[in-house]
This record gives sequence, C-alpha cells and structure tokens, in this order.
Amino acid sequence: MKKQNLQNLQRISKLLRYYILMSTTNAGSGHPSSCLSAVELMTALMFGGYFRFDVKNPANPHNDRLIFSKGHAAPLLYALWVAAGAVSEKELMSLRKFGSRLEGHPTPEFPYTELATGSLGQGLSAGLGIALAAKLDNLPYRTFVLLGDSEMAEGSNWEAMQLAVHYKLDNLIGIIDVNRLGQRGETMYGHNLKAYQKRIEAFGWKTILVEDGHDLDEAMSAFAKATADKTGKPVLIIAKTVKGKGVSFLEDKEGWHGRALSAEELTKALQEIGKVDLTLRGVIAEPQKVQNQKSKIKNQNDNAKFKIEYSKDKLVATRKAYGNALARIGQDPRIVVLDGEVSNSTYAEVFKACYPERFFEMFIAEQNMVGAALGLSRRGKIPFVSSFAAFLTRAFDQIRMSQYSNANIKFCGSHSGVSIGEDGPSQMGLEDIAMFRTLLNSVVLYPSDAIATEKLVEEAAKHNGIVYLRTTRKDTPIIYKPTEKFPIGGSKVLRQSRKDTATVIAAGIILHEALAAYEELQKEKINIRVIDLYSIKPLDVKTLQKAAKETKAIITVEDHFAEGGIGEAVASALACYLTPTLSDIGEGERVRLRAPIHSLAVRKTPRSGKPEELLAYEGINRIAIIKKIKELSS
Repeated sequence: MKKQNLQNLQRISKLLRYYILMSTTNAGSGHPSSCLSAVELMTALMFGGYFRFDVKNPANPHNDRLIFSKGHAAPLLYALWVAAGAVSEKELMSLRKFGSRLEGHPTPEFPYTELATGSLGQGLSAGLGIALAAKLDNLPYRTFVLLGDSEMAEGSNWEAMQLAVHYKLDNLIGIIDVNRLGQRGETMYGHNLKAYQKRIEAFGWKTILVEDGHDLDEAMSAFAKATADKTGKPVLIIAKTVKGKGVSFLEDKEGWHGRALSAEELTKALQEIGKVDLTLRGVIAEPQKVQNQKSKIKNQNDNAKFKIEYSKDKLVATRKAYGNALARIGQDPRIVVLDGEVSNSTYAEVFKACYPERFFEMFIAEQNMVGAALGLSRRGKIPFVSSFAAFLTRAFDQIRMSQYSNANIKFCGSHSGVSIGEDGPSQMGLEDIAMFRTLLNSVVLYPSDAIATEKLVEEAAKHNGIVYLRTTRKDTPIIYKPTEKFPIGGSKVLRQSRKDTATVIAAGIILHEALAAYEELQKEKINIRVIDLYSIKPLDVKTLQKAAKETKAIITVEDHFAEGGIGEAVASALACYLTPTLSDIGEGERVRLRAPIHSLAVRKTPRSGKPEELLAYEGINRIAIIKKIKELSS
C-alpha cells in the first residue's frame, strides 16, 4: 500500500473514533467500545477499494452489501457513512433520538442498512440469502457480514456456515471482530484465533487470520485475499482486535460494554485521539458495471397441468394444494421456495420439480432458513418458507426480527394441530397462529379445502408483507368452486338462516366438523350459522358483528391452543361491539351481552392417537359442537 494512501486511511480511522465517541456521549447511551474495536477493519474495507458501492444510489443492484450482524456497533456504521459523505455530522448527532433514522441498532429506516440487526447471530444467515440472490440473478456484488466474537456462540451462525458451503457462495465474506470481551466478561475462546479457525475450516470455509486487526496494512491484505478468492468457498476473516481501541482507559477493560462516556470522560478520550480533520471524507469504489447479465432463472415450464381442478368426490389435503399452487404461480421469477427437509410432506417438492434453480433445500436448520429468506426478500425475491408448523416456532426470533426489516416473506406451516394424529405432541403445531398474530401488520390465513388453499397462496404472493398460511396433514373434502374468491380479510358464511340460534366459527380441518355438526342438528330442526374464518388476521369484523347481532351466541372451535388463537382473535374483534360504553347505557345499569363468546380449543396435553380420537379428546369435534349448542339452547 502506498504510504500516502495508508496515512489517509489512518486519518479516517481517527475521524471515525471521534464520531463514535461524540455521537454516543451526545446520545447518553450506546456501545462505543464495541465500535472502536472494528474501526480499522471497516476503514480498510470501505475506503481501501474492496467495497464497491454507489453512494448516491443505495438501491443500485450492483452495489456490494454490508451487514452489521453485531448491530450494537451501529454508531460505527453511521460514522462510516458520514465519512463517505452520505450522512451529515448534524444527523449523526441525532443518534438514538426519537424520530431519527439512526436508531440504537440498525434498521432500514437508515437507507444504507441492509436489514434490521441487533438480535445477535442472525446477520450471517441473512447475508447467505443476499448472496444466494446474487448467484440467482447472476449479479457481481459481494456480501460482507461483520460479526462479533460473542455472537459466534449462536447456533444459527453455524447453520449458515453449513449452507453457505453447500451452495458454494464464494461471494459471501464474513469478518469476525475478535475483541475478546462480551457484555459480562471474556468470550468462550478469548483471543484464541486458532480456535475459531479450526472450527470454521471444519465447516468448509476458507479462513484468513489477522493477528492485528488495527494494522491497516494487514487488514487490507486480508480483504485483498478474500475478494480475490474464486474457489467456490465462502471466506471468513478472523481478526484479533482490542475492545475500546484508541482510548487507554477503555482498551481491553471489562465493564464498559453498552456504556457511553460522560462529558468529562469524552474530553479525556478525545485528547488521547488527538486532532482530527472534520473535512476529511473517504472515497468508496464504484460498483462493478456488468451489462447484459443473464439471470439463471428459467421460465421454460408450462404449468397448465397445475390448474385449479379438484373433483368434488375426492379428498385432498390442503398441504398438497399448497405445493400445486406454488408450481402454478411459480412462473413469476421473483418466487423462491425454501424448505426445512420436509418438502415431501409440505409438498414444496412440487415447486422444486418445476423450478429447481429457485428451490433451496435448507435442511433441518429453521433459524437459518428464515434468516436466508429475509436476505432473499431484501433483494426483491418473494420467498415461500415451509416446514411443519411446530418447527417454525424455533425460528421465532428470526421471524420477529424480519418484521423490522419490512420483510416480504410467506410462511407455510403444515401438520398443524392435534389432527395430525399418531406422531404426537412434538409434531403438533398448536402455538403457530398466536405466534404469527403477534407480528405487526402480519396476515394469518387458514384454508379449509384445496381450492381455498390455492386461492390463498395466490393472495399471499400478491400481498407485500409477512403472511402465514396454515395447512393440514389430513385429506379433507372439497367445499368450494374454482371460481370462488378469497380476499385477505374476508370470510365465508357457509350456512345461515333467519332462525339461527348460534354462530359456529371455525377454519381449517375443524370447519368440516362444524359442517358435520350442522347436518346433525338439522335433523333435530336446530339451526346454526357456520362461518369459515379463513382470514384470521385481518378479520372480517363486519360479518362477525352481524352474526353477534343476529344470533344468541358465538362459538369458536379450533385445533390450536386457546391462548392467542381464533377464539381470542374473535373475542378481541367483538369486544367493543359486545360491551357498550357508559355513554350507551345508564351508569350502574347491568348489561347482558347479546352474543356471549364460547371457545372450544385444545386445552389438554395432546397424546398420540388417531385424528378422530384426538379431536374428541380435546372437545373440538362435531360431537363437542353439538353438545355446546344444546347446552346453550336448554
């Protein structure tokens, strides 16, 4: 490296330290010591010519991508973009202030952030998804992921490592900032770089050791090797650094994690750093310009055989219809499918047979699967993620974090409820509706037959945001015609009369139990209303209110735990309607609800058994519905 260039990078490093300390002290909080350890590494990357980015156009598809998996180092990320001339010093001083784009941990509110990070151990999985997108679209950009040594204890990182090697992602480069100290003390391997190297190479990655992560020459050499590597292997740079580097009373000291300097401490620290040039700005290399790149996506399949055609006299599981629907809509090149080694049960394999280049087997590593889907989503893909509903719960942190990245991901949980039968409780998704309902602006759909499934997969693909589709293992009858429409936020009133004594609300497999109960009650001239609540979030509140007004009781029935399920969703939606305010009634006057809500749900510890036995055991079958109706009628 030329001496003049090296000196310029050293001056930028000093400027970054100044910005980190000033912004965090001004904010009164933050993680300056965690930022200081990675300054030279990030200076070498961004301003040494290895990171290629159009500063004026963050959306340029050829831009390299940078993820701060150690999201608490956000002040360093923001300082880098100030040094690049993309952010003003004034805005930097808004760090952690309400309304600022510069939040405590990065979010896409800041346009130079790829995705929300801060829940440690997730950045590498998302980077894997972004790197997959580059390979799929035949684009030349590289994905860099800054990792902390503490977060290397997270299993999702090692899941990502396996898959990155499996898919030969030599466009994925990780950087581990081995500063030895975590939040409460020393990390598992401290400064033992060889311990990291041994484990990472065992997963098939190429590793580059940096003995002094504050030596710009050594850091530059590492990035030169990493970006030149075209062996088909992803690369991890393992760099020894010092937490709090540049400020003597912070360096390698415990007790400073997540602590900003006081005004007095700041003055002392800035004296150590010395004079900085506030006019200095670094230059980021332009992205590689490649014309006439041909995507690897092919649309050679004629999916006419995947029309929505189901015989009324045949039983079809909604999970089978899910696979058929994916293959039918798969001509959209944005659609990709990820599955957790159960594609022959979720029927995602039907899509794989048609579009193998857009199907990604993620094996039994659900956390990484969701993280990778987020990365693909952020690069404009529409990922469909499928597994057993029960197994998606182990990836809830990744699912939870994806909402803060404005993710456009479609989840499908099959084998939901006790109705799966003999496999027992470990395989039964009974918390999934509650889990997905908690997400901001999420959509939760639960089809009851193959046609509804096909239409709702279409609706999910068109909707921009997180959608959860719940499918069933058991074959069920066809209820609807192929022309039926299923808008998000709707419902279907399948049985009704002017004499309905109660309304039964169900979805999925339990809807068929409700319809069977209706037929039995008709023999005794007892009328009930039956509603297919295929859209659990958002709800068709108007239809529910009408039922509450016209019938004497609402009965929700579901193959899910009572907490957070259909019953609570309906009760919440009708609470304002069913409970008049004091402005509507005289104070102290007693109110009798027009339509009290009764919930039939899974309330016992599930057992292995036949589906019919388990529905009866939990009191959510046709017999239980009939019994409840008669109790209310007596």
